[in-house]
Amino acid sequence: MAKCLKVGDRVKVIAGDLKGTVASIVKVDKKAGKAMLKDLNIITRHMRKTQFNPQGGKKEIHVGIDLSNLKKEDK
Repeated sequence: MAKCLKVGDRVKVIAGDLKGTVASIVKVDKKAGKAMLKDLNIITRHMRKTQFNPQGGKKEIHVGIDLSNLKKEDK
């Protein structure tokens, strides 16, 4: 069932800290077996100053949730 998930689907988290939360999928990484959900599991990375990023600063990234912990919601 988890292999049928794609971008835009509404899913419910069935395990973990976010259990019971409903959100839509923004990105799917099939190789890693993870899905990124809209407005959930976002962390802030602090970026070092580099030649390509002279300002440095903060960057928000999604942390994936394992596909086995997601269930497709019926409409």
